Amino acid sequence: MIEYLQRHPDKLWKAFAGHIEIVLITLVISIVLAAILTILVAYSSVASKTLINIFSMIYSIPSLALFAILVPITGLGKVTAIIVLVLYNQYILLRNTIDGLNNVDPAIIEAATGMGMSRSQILFQVKFPLVLKSIFAGIHLAVVSTIGIATIAASINAGGIGSVLLDGLRTVNTVKILWGTIMSAGLAIVVNAILNVVEKRIT
Repeated sequence: MIEYLQRHPDKLWKAFAGHIEIVLITLVISIVLAAILTILVAYSSVASKTLINIFSMIYSIPSLALFAILVPITGLGKVTAIIVLVLYNQYILLRNTIDGLNNVDPAIIEAATGMGMSRSQILFQVKFPLVLKSIFAGIHLAVVSTIGIATIAASINAGGIGSVLLDGLRTVNTVKILWGTIMSAGLAIVVNAILNVVEKRIT
């Protein structure tokens, strides 16, 4: 394994950098979209439940199947991978945020209303600060999930760490399989550990 690293550091680095790129782009789009959708449905329990159910159905579709559905429309590559990953993340982010908003103590909302705060003020100044833990927990899950599923995206030529792993499987190259596995699992473990520390500090 060390020999392969010494001979092909560029290939491993390119795969790693490509993976990080997919994950970062996906997370930025996912968080922005989830924030917009949350604000739009925050005042309607029916709309929020409907939206969560829709994304729940999408989340239940295996990633390879969803890739296959979108490839004829958006083609092979990173664009399709990012679209699928963003769709998956909406279920995680919306569920955590909306569940948190719905579980805010009614007495707090009543007190804020009695102080003359508008619905928008209550949402942004009262509810959101109180559900910060739920929001970050959703982001935490989305990050780890994205790192894992992005590995599978290599099957549609999206690049990333999965390209090393899949190439190893195709050529029955144990070294590549091990490097792909170590890089993918290692990245998820390290990021998860970092986010655990951040989450504890925030909450």
